[in-house]
Amino acid sequence: MKKEFWLERWERAEIGFHQDEINPYLLKYWPDLKAEQGGEVFVPLCGKSLDMVWLRGHGHAVLGVELSVIAVHDFFSEQGKSPVHTQTAKFEQCEADGIRILCGDFFDLDKADLANVRAVYDRASLVALPPEMRERYARHLVDILPAGTKVLLVTFDYPQEEMPGPPFAVSADEVHALYDRYAQIRLLEQVDILEREPRFKARGVTRMQENIFLLSLK
Repeated sequence: MKKEFWLERWERAEIGFHQDEINPYLLKYWPDLKAEQGGEVFVPLCGKSLDMVWLRGHGHAVLGVELSVIAVHDFFSEQGKSPVHTQTAKFEQCEADGIRILCGDFFDLDKADLANVRAVYDRASLVALPPEMRERYARHLVDILPAGTKVLLVTFDYPQEEMPGPPFAVSADEVHALYDRYAQIRLLEQVDILEREPRFKARGVTRMQENIFLLSLK
């Protein structure tokens, strides 16, 4: 999947993946991570997620990475913040009130960028990627995160042949295939969500669940 796909989605305001409320799994399971206050929480492919505001309100510095400058500017504008802009070799950094977003390509991140990260919140990152990119994503993520980092991961699982992604189907088996070498994996909950997601049902999906995982990097 090319970068242009997501840039065009933001340009056309086709952002059905954006949630207008705090994610319920974040509210329910964040305490399980026991993330230390003051350490950074990394939100990959963050868009303009309100979850970043919740995380900041609970004492965490927040680091996001997002490809679309529209998403980044919209986030700070909608929060009534005027971020400080800093240009680095690979990113435009925007920061205000303890939330820092790097505008650029996730795969350009390195260990120095994530040196202070202690936890990761991945609701819409892994499922945004097609199968051929997910292994590269997982490998890069664990390569640049500090050892011992905890990850709250939310995935969709449905018959992929019934609907083209994104969001893509990522089964529990695939999560284990991607991360078993690097992390201890705990399945926190599986939730049948088809009845509350009529847009997917209308597209012919016959089964859909969300899986919520806690990953503890080795």
